Amino acid sequence: MTIYIHGFGGSGCGVKAELFRIYFKSINQPFIAPSLSYVPHLVIKTLEEIVESDGGNVNLIGSSLGGFYAIYLAQKYGLKAVLINPSINPDETLKKVLGMAPNFYDNSSFEWRESHLEMLKEYRVEAKKRDNFFVLLQKGDELLDYREAVNSLPYAKFAIEEGGSHSFENIEKYFDDIKWYLIGCGNRI
Repeated sequence: MTIYIHGFGGSGCGVKAELFRIYFKSINQPFIAPSLSYVPHLVIKTLEEIVESDGGNVNLIGSSLGGFYAIYLAQKYGLKAVLINPSINPDETLKKVLGMAPNFYDNSSFEWRESHLEMLKEYRVEAKKRDNFFVLLQKGDELLDYREAVNSLPYAKFAIEEGGSHSFENIEKYFDDIKWYLIGCGNRI
């Protein structure tokens, strides 16, 4: 099974989640994109339960803050993960949104607190040579510096594009590479 982990303020019904859902259904592969809490401890607890309920036989795709969570889970359980413009230091980058933050699903808001930043610090892990990551980066990301991912994940496979945005434009062109990386035979990338 592949789990898609959305970013900050996102949901399992976002554009990328829906595109992945359609793609994985078309190739008859199990896939879920849960809508997760904004509270980091609750996110990790939910994802750990999903991973453990499937016997750890899962792959991860994480976007932005979801990429940060995917790094933690991949390290903890020895999983493969695809990271899309991942947030490497969310306890730093998300300081600027303290207070009321948007929920992009229904345009409601939630309170993002200093205590949430402290929770994120608990899930930082140091990259190790055994890392099993395929990282998709667009240099035009207006929210995160792609070089942080390059420097923090030295043993990962990378696809780095000029331009683009934080939402990672045209993700669909990587679907076959993602499939081959996570569940395919051989080494296509």
